[in-house]
Amino acid sequence: MALPAVTNPADTPGLIFRMGVGTLYPLARTLTRFDHHGGENLPGPGPALVVSNHVSNYDPIVLGSFLVANGRWPHWLAKKELFSVPIVGWVASASGQISVDRKGPNPAKVLDDAKAGLDKGMTVVMYPEGTITADPLHWPMTGRTGAARLALETGVPVIPVGQWGPQEVMGYKEMTFPKLWPRKTMKLYCGTEVELSDLHGHHDRASVREATNRIMDAIDAQVARARGEFPPSDRYDMRKGRRVPKSVAPARPVVDPR
Repeated sequence: MALPAVTNPADTPGLIFRMGVGTLYPLARTLTRFDHHGGENLPGPGPALVVSNHVSNYDPIVLGSFLVANGRWPHWLAKKELFSVPIVGWVASASGQISVDRKGPNPAKVLDDAKAGLDKGMTVVMYPEGTITADPLHWPMTGRTGAARLALETGVPVIPVGQWGPQEVMGYKEMTFPKLWPRKTMKLYCGTEVELSDLHGHHDRASVREATNRIMDAIDAQVARARGEFPPSDRYDMRKGRRVPKSVAPARPVVDPR
């Protein structure tokens, strides 16, 4: 299966990245059904920050396949420890994925490499929740502030994505062997750009919180389309172990990439 053309020059993949996607992309499309919508909402050539819910260890393959199918090759934020894993770390580095040191002395600097990627015009992908959802209902949790901080500093388009179905292939937080039979449907909806223009350049706590809540609400809307349900009026806060009203859902510090 030929790979779709790259429409964003800054995402042009190297040999290792192309070989990896050349294997996973047709395999994923063969083993699961793709029910994907909203590719027209991805911006033209230039930087983009794609934000998504996170329901499974399999959903990066689903989201990555959607982006590649629409000409954008993703660059994920990934925890630094991943880059020390034999082979996996080498592939991550060679494919231009972004290492994040969660234990560094200055948490705010974990986003520097992501900003550098956006400055180059790349497609950067973040999970604002910071980890696979722990919500018993499996909706997006309260968001961390990293995506909002990047958006307000750079002014790049923020594109919300909602996924539903990857958890049927690999359980929620469990790293399980993929369940591929019967063939599962991977539903994904990509929405229009999150409206943040009135907040660009503002870095105060209230602005960052407002931007974070708008981003999470936009993701909720796409997850609702994928699930065919109305989203709940509250949001699960993993730190508190309970649901909190969306209007007061606290934005958690910066980012906690997987």
